[in-house]
Amino acid sequence: MLKNFVRLIYLPLFLIGGNALALHIVGNDLSRAWLFALVGGFIFLAFCLERLVPYDTAFNIDQGDTLRDWSHFLVNESMAVIGILSVPFTATLLAIPSVWPVGWALWQQLLLAILIADIGITLAHFASHRFAFLWRLHAVHHSVKRMYGFNGLMKHPLHQLIETLAGTTPLLLLGVPQDVLSLFVVAVLLQLLLQHSNVAYFTGPLKYILAVNVVHRFHHIGNAKEGDVNFGLFTNLTDRMLGTVFFDPNRKIGSADIGIEDRPDYPKEYLKQLVEPFRS
Repeated sequence: MLKNFVRLIYLPLFLIGGNALALHIVGNDLSRAWLFALVGGFIFLAFCLERLVPYDTAFNIDQGDTLRDWSHFLVNESMAVIGILSVPFTATLLAIPSVWPVGWALWQQLLLAILIADIGITLAHFASHRFAFLWRLHAVHHSVKRMYGFNGLMKHPLHQLIETLAGTTPLLLLGVPQDVLSLFVVAVLLQLLLQHSNVAYFTGPLKYILAVNVVHRFHHIGNAKEGDVNFGLFTNLTDRMLGTVFFDPNRKIGSADIGIEDRPDYPKEYLKQLVEPFRS
C-alpha cells in the first residue's frame, strides 16, 4: 500500500509540491535561505524514496561515484547562485526595455519562463550530440553507469553554462525579474531529480508530454544511435518538432545499457572529468 502511494504521489510531489513551496517562499518574501533548505530536503527525500520504491535496485548501489556527484552538484549550483545574483548587473548591461509580464501571477511567470527556456535548453542539448566539442563536454554527464536522481545534477560546469545561457538568454532579453529566475533554478533542480530518478513512479499519459524518467532513460542508452532521442528537460514538445521522441513501455533499461558504449574507460574522478574534454 505504501509503495503504491509513493508511486502515485512522487511526480506531483516534486513537480507541483516542490515548486509550490518555492513560490510560497518567494511570493511571501521569505529568506532565500529557505530555497536552499527546500532543495536539500527534496534531494534527501529522493534518496530515501529511491530505496523504498526503486526502478532498479542496482542503481542505488554506490559505484565509487557519490563523492564525484556531490562535487559536481556543489560546483554547478554555486555557479547557478552566482548567475542569479548577477541578474541586476546583467540587466544594466543589456539596457533593453523589459517586456516581461510582471503583472501576471508569480506561478504564471514561472510557467512561462519554463516553457521558453525549455526550448533553448533542448536545442543546446540536441546540438551537444551533433558537434564534437559540445559532445566532449556533455559526455561527462553520459558517462554515468546508473540512473538515480542526484546524478541529474552531474554535468561539466562549462556544459551547464552553455545550456544555462541557451535557456536563460531569451528570459534576460525579455526582462525576467530576479525572483522568477530564482524560482526557475529551483524548478530545474527539481526536474533533474525527477528526470533521472530511480523511483518507479506513476506517470500515466503525462510521459507523452513531460520529460520524466521513463522517457529520459532511453536518452542514456550507451549506443549512440539508440540514445539519440528525448533531449527535452521539462517537456517533450521540442523533441516532437525535432522528431526525436521515443518510448518503449516494454524495454527495461539497466546498468549494462547506459553509459558511453565506445568509452567504457571514461574517467570517474571529478577532476579527471573536468579535463577529459580537452584531451586529444
